[in-house]
Amino acid sequence: MPLSLEQFESLRAGVLRELGLFAPELLVAGAIALVLALRLFKLFDRVHLGTVAVLPLAGALWILLGSWHPGFAGTAFTGLLQLDAFSVFVRGFLLVFAILALLLGKLTNIPDAEDSADYVVLLLGGTLGMMVMTSANHLLMVFLGLEMASLPSYALAGFLKGRRTGSEASLKYVLFGSAASGIALYGISLLAVKFGTLSLPELATAFAVGNIDTQAAAGLLFLFVGFAFKLSAVPFHFWCPDVFEGAAAEVGAFLSVASKGAAVALTARVAMTLHVPEIGTALMILAGVTATFGNFAALAQTNIQRMLAYSTIAHAGYMLMGLCVLNAKGVSAVLYYLAAYLPANLIAFAVVAFVRNGKSNSLQPHGEPGASATGGLNDLRGLMRRSPALAFALVIALLSLLGLPPLGGFAGKFQVFESVYDAGRHSESAWAFNVLLAMGVLNTVVSAGYYLRVVRLVVMEEPEGNEPLRTPGAAVLFLALLTLAVVALGVVWNPLERLATAAAKSLQ
Repeated sequence: MPLSLEQFESLRAGVLRELGLFAPELLVAGAIALVLALRLFKLFDRVHLGTVAVLPLAGALWILLGSWHPGFAGTAFTGLLQLDAFSVFVRGFLLVFAILALLLGKLTNIPDAEDSADYVVLLLGGTLGMMVMTSANHLLMVFLGLEMASLPSYALAGFLKGRRTGSEASLKYVLFGSAASGIALYGISLLAVKFGTLSLPELATAFAVGNIDTQAAAGLLFLFVGFAFKLSAVPFHFWCPDVFEGAAAEVGAFLSVASKGAAVALTARVAMTLHVPEIGTALMILAGVTATFGNFAALAQTNIQRMLAYSTIAHAGYMLMGLCVLNAKGVSAVLYYLAAYLPANLIAFAVVAFVRNGKSNSLQPHGEPGASATGGLNDLRGLMRRSPALAFALVIALLSLLGLPPLGGFAGKFQVFESVYDAGRHSESAWAFNVLLAMGVLNTVVSAGYYLRVVRLVVMEEPEGNEPLRTPGAAVLFLALLTLAVVALGVVWNPLERLATAAAKSLQ
């Protein structure tokens, strides 16, 4: 039966509305198409296309910010995506990081102009998948987002050609990632067979009436195994140190910040929507074990990127502490934690990249650093005397990751710990939350062992050579702005905290 004019207009208006809600993702996809098109012209062979992609990403961020208001909520594509204040916050987080990551690649010349198109397409493709993850309202979209984010990440891990460690890291990442995806897909199939639906709201209704048996529990367990892999939570962390060590520092930053942010957001959305108490208990155990293992393992590391990998694992544990309380206050604390984690961790990886470039003095063809490009912690020895700007930024970043006031890391960690304490006051399992809180505080003390060791190397030790490390002015400005953000987030809490609270409430 043909559509009437009124029905056609209604359908047209609905499609335009949904495309408008999805406009940031469409612009990211457009940026990918633009970069691929420009690559066809030899004129752009010597142009770093990362700077070209920044403009559409900035446009996507502008549209996203324009759609923000606390009560914002809407579904798209027959309910497959939930585009609410929470998704706006996290998608904005991902877009900001993607812009910064592209600028960092331009500053460090990783990759060089000839290979920049491939790198930019992979990074934007991963970002697009992560944006889908944060908005997924259906388990098929969850799986699609996970795969869209994972496949480019596998390639990025081994992007620097000619480096054996990078190739090995990429292969390990592919193998472990494929296994985790298969397990998650099996869990999704169990839930589909059990309930006849994969819509998160409909699953939440089914779980609310206590419709949980062995099959449903197994489905949830396998699904969260896939989430735990993306979070690098123990015992699904084994890929993380090797991949971070073998990949370029710029890629390590992408996996450490963007990938973790998207995985945390996805875990929060699914856990808060289903609101099954057993999920909170599992996340509580996972949080304590992950933070403890990550911090103690980091103490023994002599490679800076491997140490930062274990630091990333530990921070995933802290974020899970906020999620395990299963309320808006915990989610709000985690969102603030993510915002403070972004500039601090990006500074750490950026300094590693700048020191690597300074050590190798020149890049090999196609942008690969020389054999000495990735060194141990001793590469940072006496950095304060070789490059005060890099040293100062790195010290501030590490102290923020440790959680010292008045830096952003302290503000984020304080809010997470407060949410755990508050949950303990209003729960019959107060002892469990108190134990988790004590583990969080003790882990912070343990983490001082490796963060302050690096600070001592940077500030108090004599450098191995007297040659100063030349840092471009643009790089100094880049690090200065990130350092300012770290300090500002630790001094002025209210603006971002209000946004995070509004975003978290949209999940209730």
